[in-house]
Amino acid sequence: MSEVKLSAEVRTEFGKGAARRARRANLVPGVVYGHGATPVHVNLPGHALLLALRTKNVLISLEVEGKTTFVLPKAVQRDAIKGFLKHVDLLTVKRGEKVNVEVAVHTEGELAPGGGLLEHVLNALPVEAEATHIPTSVSVSIEGLEAGAAILAKDITLPEGTVLTIDGDTVVIQVVAPQAEEPADESAAPAETTEA
Repeated sequence: MSEVKLSAEVRTEFGKGAARRARRANLVPGVVYGHGATPVHVNLPGHALLLALRTKNVLISLEVEGKTTFVLPKAVQRDAIKGFLKHVDLLTVKRGEKVNVEVAVHTEGELAPGGGLLEHVLNALPVEAEATHIPTSVSVSIEGLEAGAAILAKDITLPEGTVLTIDGDTVVIQVVAPQAEEPADESAAPAETTEA
């Protein structure tokens, strides 16, 4: 679990014009909400936030007006063309609180010889974990698996305190046999005729 410290300032201006001015100043408009508290509209440092969001499920220790709160990114809006951050929604969390997140699934090892293809049915595993101990990813060994083999959600070892929020019999990874392409049947093509 990675934790990043950021400072934010409370937003007093709203609307598209205010958002554009904030982005020109390398700030990202956002809102902090959760636990029944009144949402707080903030501007966050753009570059630092961009770096923090490279880690999925990053826990952010956010300081606003001298008060520090733990938050998780819930919704991030990016510009469709240039990719810069337009807005971020941050959910307030507390130590010991359980949250539902998706954790990336990474594979280790090599498949058995024979040309089987690895198919990720799920790239991320839905789990419940303590907000301050969210795993960044889970690893699963595919060493020696042959075509037809599958790894179910219940087969993946999760860190202590983390539990699945999907059916344990859900297929996460499977090995499929490569599909051979059928040769084109050239004799079935209609013969070309020429008219005089």
